[in-house]
Amino acid sequence: MATPKRRLKKELEKAEKELAQVLAQLEERPDFGLGTGSTGVFSWEMALARRERTEEHIAMIQAALERVDRGEYGICQTCGAKIDPERLEIVPCTTECAECARKG
Repeated sequence: MATPKRRLKKELEKAEKELAQVLAQLEERPDFGLGTGSTGVFSWEMALARRERTEEHIAMIQAALERVDRGEYGICQTCGAKIDPERLEIVPCTTECAECARKG
């Protein structure tokens, strides 16, 4: 099984590739003119939303990597309990144990 740091770095690499693809889609902006709008406007706006989600995901991965480096990865930032390894496997960027996430 991969270490948390290795798993997070792999996930970061995947997210950065996705961001590069989205940014390439956003390079050509369709016509937004009144009555002359392109059908590509919808796709372009969806790519904008995808860019935002991907950038947020990258920030979460980077924060998780920082927690690994500080020795705080897998520790609930709310109650200080150890986060279940199965939860970390499913949600590797989580900052809370399942109990605190439920209360959330």
